[in-house]
Amino acid sequence: MFTRIVAPLVVMLLASSIILAQPSTRLPTDDGSAGSWQAIKKSESPVRTSAGGGVSLAASGLANGSAPITSVSKGSGKLPNDHGQLWREYDISPYTSRVTTTEHPQKAVIDWILRDTGTEVWFSEPLGILSATRNTLYVYHTEEMQGLIGDVVDRFLVDCIDGREAESYAFSLRLITIASPNWRTTAMSLLQPVDVKAAGVDAWLLSKENAAVLIGQLQKRTDFRELNSPNVLINNGQSHTIARTTPRNYVRSVRMRPDVWPGHELNMGQILEGYSLQISPLMTVDGNTIDVVVRCHIDQVEKLVPVPVDVPSPSGGAQRVQIQVPQVVSWRLHERFRWPASQVMLLGCGVVASPTAERSGLLGLPIPSVPGIPLTKSPNRADALLFIECKGKQSQTLLEAKRDLRDGQSNFNGRY
Repeated sequence: MFTRIVAPLVVMLLASSIILAQPSTRLPTDDGSAGSWQAIKKSESPVRTSAGGGVSLAASGLANGSAPITSVSKGSGKLPNDHGQLWREYDISPYTSRVTTTEHPQKAVIDWILRDTGTEVWFSEPLGILSATRNTLYVYHTEEMQGLIGDVVDRFLVDCIDGREAESYAFSLRLITIASPNWRTTAMSLLQPVDVKAAGVDAWLLSKENAAVLIGQLQKRTDFRELNSPNVLINNGQSHTIARTTPRNYVRSVRMRPDVWPGHELNMGQILEGYSLQISPLMTVDGNTIDVVVRCHIDQVEKLVPVPVDVPSPSGGAQRVQIQVPQVVSWRLHERFRWPASQVMLLGCGVVASPTAERSGLLGLPIPSVPGIPLTKSPNRADALLFIECKGKQSQTLLEAKRDLRDGQSNFNGRY
């Protein structure tokens, strides 16, 4: 009996002594010693070669001198001009020094150049460079591309020659919603269609007289809503944004917290419901034509879907809490339009989510949303209309306003 017990113990002790006698295997440290997992992580970091073509061990974190992965050279020190590229520096300070509505007015110059040239020409052959400081635009490209860029820059500087200040342009932006698209029944004779790439969006041109007639017809409807103050001042080429949003809070998720009662806490989320409208206008040199980039975002919370979730209870068992999943309806528009400055552009966005956070109540009258109160009514759908009209330079608009005031005319048409 004693032999049966001792024999296995002897075997186990011999095996343990053999294992302890083996040299231990440890991870190398940063200084070559053992015991650090960080050295393994460093050995997996990307390898960069130095400017001379050798491996930069300090940058890569390697001390073993392994072969480089990426080969980097200093090059010839000259910009390649296999396609006849030219280096040009454009003085844009007459424009940027007079624009005070933004900290980086030169960004608008870059944006409009990219809209005309596209981005691909700057990231493929032939080699091209496009950069700008507040005073200078730097361009390296072919002679043909330089001519195109010169035309764009001229459109910014035309109002600044002879030391003149870069004037703002007066625009009328009227964002209107109509509950039914049947306003088109009597209005089509006033509209001149314009091609649009965006699906579901219509565009028309109107004379200023016809635009006034159409707005007068729409104002007589009970479902007419005007969402913004119509008149704004925008520097040529710059962007102007009109936004109206309402934060809507909801229970996003639940997180376990053993240190608090009842063992969990609710994480709140927030969605900005409403609309954002941005336009970027740029006049031609002669002032007869206008290019406008329109961006419009509409987000509407259709409903908050309740979802019960089981969580553990501090006293044992399970308890049920409720979270909410938002059901959101969104609409996006991003397009560029060109039309004569003497006319009015009308964009019809179709029947989309209403830009406001209102709900329909009795007799179709709007019920404004109140933070903290659940959504009980279905959200509105409306035909969103945007009228864009250029009224000329700010100085011209002021002169016309003074003349109208002197002649006893009013631009308010009975509205406040």
